[in-house]
Amino acid sequence: MKILIADDEAPARRRLRALVEELDGHTVLGEAADGREALMRTHELDPDVLLLDIRMPGMDGLEAARHVAGLEHPPAVIFTTAYGDHALEAFEAHAVDYLLKPIRRQRLAAALDRARRLTRAQLGVLGVHRQEAPARTHLCARLHGALALIPVAEIRCLQAGQKYVTVRDADREVLIEESLKGLEQEFGDRFLRIHRNALVAWAYVTGLERDVLGRVCVRLRDVVLPLEVSRRHLPQVRRALRAAAPRRD
Repeated sequence: MKILIADDEAPARRRLRALVEELDGHTVLGEAADGREALMRTHELDPDVLLLDIRMPGMDGLEAARHVAGLEHPPAVIFTTAYGDHALEAFEAHAVDYLLKPIRRQRLAAALDRARRLTRAQLGVLGVHRQEAPARTHLCARLHGALALIPVAEIRCLQAGQKYVTVRDADREVLIEESLKGLEQEFGDRFLRIHRNALVAWAYVTGLERDVLGRVCVRLRDVVLPLEVSRRHLPQVRRALRAAAPRRD
């Protein structure tokens, strides 16, 4: 099988590579030093298995695994870690196995054999039916054939179309293949629903105004055009903004 190794410590990557090379039938395609790089290299290299450390700077292994599970052809994920307190979270991310460092050759071989028996279709189903987990810090989009990571803290609004959700930050708009309802459930404390097809980020709301047609709209910092508030959601939006005024001042 084709394997990608992700660990922020170079000695740990070298040890894992040496262990894999001792086993027949496996090839190391490459390495990554953090969760973001692991996601990007997974998209580029299309490995069968991702050996993924959990505690890494920036995007950790748990969040990286959640993004990987959303790829069109996700690899099997095997977590490798020096800590035993992430086992539940790892299996909620639908890892195939969870290996504690120092990793033994026989234990790695058994985990890779388990991964080999899972088809890509089965791994995709696992990704779709993942259990509740902490909210992500980034959203993942395909942009010009590559992957783009958008920090959730920089998102101004989310707008649903027929098949995609448009994510807007200060500089660009990108499309993601997720549902607005699912995003609201995951990030509800960050966003306010103003329309059946739109959520706006609390942190960037500057107020309400009426446009030339008399419609009530939300003004957002760094967004030129205000967004219409539906009549159905207007009372709730006004109550929410009044209640939030002290914390936003």
